Formats: sequence, structure tokens, C-alpha cells
Amino acid sequence: MTRDYSRRLYEKSVGLMPGGVSSPIRAFEPHPSFISRGEGGVICDVDGNDLIDLCLGYGPLILGHGHPAVFDSLMRQANQGMLFGAPSVPELELVEKLVKRVPCAEMVRLANSGTEATMHAIRLARAYTGREKVVKMSGGFHGAHDSMLVKPGSAAMDLCIPGSPGVPAATVQSTILAEYNDLDMMSDILEEHEVAAVIMEPVMGNAGTILPEDGYLQGVRRLTEEYGTILIFDEVITGLRLAPGGAQEYYGVTPDLCTMGKAIGGGLPAGAVLGGKEIMSMVSPAGPVYMAGTFSGNPMTAAAGNAVMNLLDADVYRSLGDKGAELASTLRDIIEDLGITGCVNQVGSMLQLFLGMERVENAQQASKCDAMMFKSLASDLLDRGVYIPPSQYETCFLCTEHHRSHLSRVSESFHESLKEVSRSV
Repeated sequence: MTRDYSRRLYEKSVGLMPGGVSSPIRAFEPHPSFISRGEGGVICDVDGNDLIDLCLGYGPLILGHGHPAVFDSLMRQANQGMLFGAPSVPELELVEKLVKRVPCAEMVRLANSGTEATMHAIRLARAYTGREKVVKMSGGFHGAHDSMLVKPGSAAMDLCIPGSPGVPAATVQSTILAEYNDLDMMSDILEEHEVAAVIMEPVMGNAGTILPEDGYLQGVRRLTEEYGTILIFDEVITGLRLAPGGAQEYYGVTPDLCTMGKAIGGGLPAGAVLGGKEIMSMVSPAGPVYMAGTFSGNPMTAAAGNAVMNLLDADVYRSLGDKGAELASTLRDIIEDLGITGCVNQVGSMLQLFLGMERVENAQQASKCDAMMFKSLASDLLDRGVYIPPSQYETCFLCTEHHRSHLSRVSESFHESLKEVSRSV
């Protein structure tokens, strides 16, 4: 497999874009592949190589690339207008679908990205409670806005310090770090601090795929209610991924607010804040909490999102879950047969292989995995025609258009790639 044209394009892009990319995860050694088109569960790069896509835009494309229903809805809407800066029928239909499906949703404010949505949700929780401090999980990613770009201080419960140059220390002094799946830590934090909100991914997707232990989400819900703290589920990844109502439906735990993005836009930029009427009524112009955006609720995104949700039913989720479980089981068998230390976490159509650790239940454990071996694995898989996120700390996704032949090829490629990279360790 040659990627010479991608290499030349990357050499050109590094002089025009920081690192040659528009988002850091897209850059990897020796150079990223430039993608020219996608169809179903497969993408094709500019050198003409077909690649089975387990990245799927980092999650949004649950129906795969170029689904006819989504494409047709976009073409119809484009012929009628792409942006009005005014309410539209597709926007209202999208909101109605979300309110009907998502357990916590009585009202919705649409945004343009998951980052915007989490930023708005945190501001809303602070305004509603009159408190300032926010708890996030170690390894949890809630967008690249200042208050969420944090890393641990000298102890796990310390107030955080900036995790990126350019973020003022004062901006994150009200952000507290907790460890996922640790109820005792959460209890101690909420007892010690007046906390406006706990924001968390119900299933972590940006430290790899990390699942909640039995009773953990229920325990966090109980604690936040006890201490008068708003619980925000960041369902930018899990929304529409695990069930029509997201992870909160899947696990039976209803937060006060949730944020969504990715899949609700059908492949276009999208975001949303969802919650009960009492809290959401504080959002402008109904209330004093300001949220705005030129492209928020634009009819193109809404048309694509409506098309996606029209096709997601119980049979689709059952099929996606079966595919995910089958691939995860196969990967577990492969690492066992090859004598490689590792584990596979999977729920629904989300999964990740962790190398070097027998189990991963939080970000601290994930950080001890063999990230360099995983990068080698991703590179070798690319040469074999399988495209996965090139980081140990991301999530692989499946879509409705991944068929048995795709999964067989993926399994064979993983076997050969793991055998190859394990030899070089």
C-alpha cells in the first residue's frame, strides 16, 4: 500500500496549518492519510487505498458514510436554503425527537458542537445553583474550553491547574478532578466542597472506552441529589450511540442536564444542551443565562439529524451491539492466542483494545497502557487497510454499514498486526 500523494499533501500542509492538521489527533507518524471519499463503512484515501473505517469521524457516523437517506435530506434542504438565522421546521422536528427520546430532556437549546454544549451546560449549572466549583473526571474530555482543560495537582482531590498554555490559572481554580468509578472519592469531594455540577461521560470515550462499574452511575446520581449538585452527562459520544435516549436510557440513570453532539448532526457540526424545564427556563431569552450561535439549529444539520434518528430503532441497536460484542470477543481471543497482555472494553458499537494492562476501569489505569505499541498497531493496521483512531486513548466505532465481510477482514488484520508489532517489543 502506497501513500505517496498523502505524504506530499502533508508536507505542503505543515507550512500552512499548525502541525499540518486542524485537530491534533489527526496527526500521526510518519504522516496522516488524506481522505478523498467515503461510502458505507469504508473510506478511500487520495492514493486510492480503500480502508475499513473504525474511526467514523470519531463517532458521529453511526449510519456510515454517505447514507442515502441522509444525503437525500441534505439535498432537499439545500435546495430550500442552507442558513436562515431564524427558526425552521427541521430545527423544531429535531428538538421534538430529542425531547421524545432522551429521558432528561423537557427542553433543548441547540448549539454547533459538543464543546459549545458543555461550555453552556456548565454555565447554566453554575447560574442555577449559585455555586462555582465543577467536578470533572480524570481523563474526561468535555471540549477545548478553558475550564475543562485541566490536569491533576499534587493530589487527586486538589484543585486543578491549567492543562494547556494560555489557560489562566484562575480559570480552572474552581475545577476539581475526580477518578472515574470511584464513588468514595466523589462522596468526599461533594462533602468538602460546594459544587455546582459534576460533568462526566457516562461511558468514558476519550481515555479509551471505559465502562461504569455496576452501581457507579446510580451512586453518582444519589450523591449529587443529596448535595444539591447538578449532574451533567456529557453524551456527545454516547448520545444516539447506545440507545435512542443515549447512555442515560441504556443504564437507567437520568441526569439533570446532558449535552449531545456528533451523531445528532448526521455528519455535520452539531451540539445540544438538554434538561428539565425548571433549569432550561433560565436560558436566554426566557432567562438570564446567555447562549447563542449563528449556526445553532441550522436547517442543514437538523435535516441530517432527523434523517439519522428516523432510521435508528431497536433492531439497529441490537445489530450494532451484536457486532461490537463479536469483534470484542474476537480481539480478546487474538491477544490471548498471541500471549499479549491486554484487554478489550466494549459497549454497543463502542470498543477499544488496551495494550499492556489486564483491565482498565479509569484513566489512571489507561495511562499505564503501552501507548507506543498501540501507535505501532494503528500504523500497521493502516498498511493492511484498516483505519482506527491512532491513539490508545480514543475509541473505535462500528456503524450499520459494517458487514460480516468487513469484520472478518478487521479481525484478520488485527491478528497479523498484533503478531507483527509484538515481535518488535
